[in-house]
Amino acid sequence: MSLVERIDTICLTVRNVEEASRWYQEVLGFQESFRGENYRILTIGKSTVPLTIEEGYRNSSASSVYPIFYAKDIEQVFDTLKNKDVKLSQLQHDGDNAFFDVYDLDGNKLQICYWE
Repeated sequence: MSLVERIDTICLTVRNVEEASRWYQEVLGFQESFRGENYRILTIGKSTVPLTIEEGYRNSSASSVYPIFYAKDIEQVFDTLKNKDVKLSQLQHDGDNAFFDVYDLDGNKLQICYWE
């Protein structure tokens, strides 16, 4: 028996919670569902796992922890973000899935994937 039932949220630290919240809403289409004093909770499409962004000090070294989001039409998502001048890696296909990295205003790595 597991001690936990599900992933509750994914949390990222950002320099400016207002700017970051706007970015996630305007660029990725997330919806702000809760506003705390120094944090925001963002709903992601039909997912039950939200993204929490907290304002605070962000270490400049890259984190090995990052959220992975699923998108059915990954090529359309890639093209849409590229047209918005978002920092992206190349869209990659490894035989089983397709994926690319996205970087927010604070350099946080996010990944978007598709698999059947």
